[in-house]
Order: sequence, then structure tokens, then C-alpha cells
Amino acid sequence: MPAKRSVTTAPSDRSRNMHPEQTDLTRRRFLGAASAAIALPWFVPGTAKGDQPGGRPAPSNRITMALIGCGGMGRANLHAFLDKPEVQVIAVCDPDRSHRDAARAAVEEHHRKTSAGRGPAGCASYNDFRDVLARDDIDAVIQAAPDHWHALIVVSAARAGKDIYGEKPLSRTVEEGRIMSDAVRRYGRVFQTGSHQRSDSRFRHACELVRNGRIGEVRRARVGLPGGSRTGNHPPIPVPDGFDYDLWLGPAPWTPFCEYRTHYNFRHILDYSGGKLCDWGAHHIDIAQWALGTLDTGPLEIEGVGEYPRDGLWNAALNFHFTATYERGTQLIVDNRFEQGVKFEGDEGWVFVRRGALDAHPRSLLTSVIAPNEIHLHRSGDHRQNFLDCIRARREPAAPIEHAHRSITIAHLANIAMQLGRKLRWHPDAERIVGDDPANRMLGRAMRQPWRF
Repeated sequence: MPAKRSVTTAPSDRSRNMHPEQTDLTRRRFLGAASAAIALPWFVPGTAKGDQPGGRPAPSNRITMALIGCGGMGRANLHAFLDKPEVQVIAVCDPDRSHRDAARAAVEEHHRKTSAGRGPAGCASYNDFRDVLARDDIDAVIQAAPDHWHALIVVSAARAGKDIYGEKPLSRTVEEGRIMSDAVRRYGRVFQTGSHQRSDSRFRHACELVRNGRIGEVRRARVGLPGGSRTGNHPPIPVPDGFDYDLWLGPAPWTPFCEYRTHYNFRHILDYSGGKLCDWGAHHIDIAQWALGTLDTGPLEIEGVGEYPRDGLWNAALNFHFTATYERGTQLIVDNRFEQGVKFEGDEGWVFVRRGALDAHPRSLLTSVIAPNEIHLHRSGDHRQNFLDCIRARREPAAPIEHAHRSITIAHLANIAMQLGRKLRWHPDAERIVGDDPANRMLGRAMRQPWRF
């Protein structure tokens, strides 16, 4: 990457004066154009649009996608989207050549097995995400880079007219989350957060029980998350061949390379992420917000205690306990020693949900049916398919970016409160900490030059 090259965040000359839904109205942008034909169904029978035998859409009718960030979750998302007949993955991107080569090989092998000579089997490979976003023939991107990259990539993708499947946690800071959500709205993009518990029937049913008063007035929600991990001090080592480490660092502070810093390990380092509190809080705190009906707001106060490593490379919280209090006095209590999942406690019973399990008291709640005239939450049985369906229909998906921003904001505030060792008063409309300038400065982070929005 050229040392003085900065991130391109402005629209291209061709699209600068066009409405976001009108940019790139080429053969590929029929997806956005469909939103203008509101009176017409977006689905066109395969026989009318030239689909191939076996029900696989013709190449001209597929959603073209690119993967940005080819690590563990990136490749998991990649394989899930490759299994969707209406998707054509045409590019992968990662500053680690070994990761992007593995992803490209997976794509090309899939294409060889499914295209049978009826469509392109190639897949481009890029080191720099800006080269991906410059392509007019890409409809959507899977954003699976490390957390410190999320904001720059998402804002750039939105401005480039791409729809986005974005991995959680949404942001590295509260301010970056606000910038991301505003950009997605401004440019009319579909954004699905990778908080796939929103597409799990157990979590949805638990939240519908709470929202419809089955446990009476909700007093508190208890959220159990995994705790953090320690490591020692690791000396710098040479950067592996094929790894653009300076680009991997991007807007984060420069520091010498060691293998315990990058790839999966970045989650434990506060320069790049918020630790397990943010990694898993993006899932379970989001479920608590969903059930409490606070997806467009947040708590008024937050306080807690955290244990942070005194030495070693990893510096995110090892253990944590915090309480967030909402306007009506409802409390959200988060602790890494609670059973993992979310327990909602009301004055007439409780509901507990985690991956693979749903329990309640009284037990009769488990068979309670939500009536047609009651609150029904977004129904999705397949998180990635929901994203694709919403691209075509131009509608809000199961896990919108604004909801993700509001949920992860609670985890960010908890980290700030625990690091400062004091209670914070939060103004959810202004998204500022009341009467505490040092704490407000921690809502954002400076970016290493030349990176900027």
C-alpha cells in the first residue's frame, strides 16, 4: 500500500450527483432499481428471467458479492453465502496473502462444482479493500475485517453503493458506530449485522414473551458472557512473507509485529477491539435490548467493576460486572460469571434463553402462543438469506445497523466506566456522557495517518 494513500470515502464522479438508489444502474444495479417499482413484486419467475436448469439463477440475475476480511468468521460467512444459489462471489480481499489465497481457492472450487461451464468460475484477489469497492460490478460486500477496520470499510462501502453484511461487534467506539449507522442511512444501503441470534426462533420467542407481558413488568435482565484471557509479553518477530502488516494496522497505532497481536488474537487488545465484553456482548446485550424494546435508545446510568491484566500484550477485561439502568428503573446486569445467555426477570415469572435452550417459570410460558394482535418481532430463519431477500426488496433486515449501534454502545460505555472506576450518566439522544469530559473523550479514538473518514 502506498504510504501516503488515504482512504477514499467520496462518491465517484459518475455518482456524486445521483440519489443513492440511482447509482450504478447497470445490469447489476437492477437490485436497487427494483425498489422504485413499489407497485410491482420484486420476484420474477425463473422461466421469465432465464434461470438455469435446477433452479439456479442465471449469472445476470445473481447478487454479486465480495469478501473483505478472510479470517475465521469471514470464511464462515463466505461458505454460507456460496451455498445460496442467487449469490455469485467474485472477489476476496485480505492483507494476509495466505488468508485471501485460501478464500479464493474455496470460491473457485465452489464455482467449478456448480457452474459446469455455464458461468464464470474466476475470483479476483485483492490486498486493499479500496480496490474491491472501486468495482462497479459488485452489489454487496461481506465485511469481516478486525473491529478497528469496521468503520472505515463500512462508510466507504456505503458511499460506493454497496450493501453490507457486517460482522459484529459493529464498532470499536461509540462515535464510529454513529458515523457508520448515519452513512448507511444516508446512502440508502441494506446492512445486516452478523448478530445471527436475531434469526434464531428461541431468542425471538423469548423476546416476544417479554415484550408481550408474559412475565409481567420486567425488573431486570441478567446477561452472562465469557470472560477474557491473559497472555505474556511477546517479543517482536519478522512480519511473515505475504502479510501487509502496515495495512492490517491501518488506523490503529503502529507497533511491532508479533503473532499474538493479529488475526483472532486482536479481540483481546483494546487498540483493536473491546475484549470479550464486546465480542459476545454484541450478541447477548442485543437480545436484552430486543426484548426490552430499547433498540432506539439506551440506559441513563451505567456503573461497574472490571479486572484488567496488569502485564502482558492482551489488555482487555478479564472479569467484569456492570449494571445499566433504564428510564423506568429496569436494570441490565452483565457479568462473566453468570450462565451464558440472557435471563429476563419480571414480577410474574422469568424467561432464560441461550444458544440451544429456552426455559421459563412458569413452564407454561414455553407453550404460550403470541396472538395475531400482539407484538411480533422480525421473523427470520436464515440470517444470510434474510440479508439477500432484503437486498432485493430494499427493506430493513433482521439486525439493522442502528440496533447494533445502540446495543454495542452499552458495552463500550461499560468499558469506559470500569476503566475510569466511576458511574456514568448517559444521554441516549445526544449520545454523550453527562458532565464528564474525560469520559466523553473516550467515546472516540484518533486514527493513525493517513487514515480518515
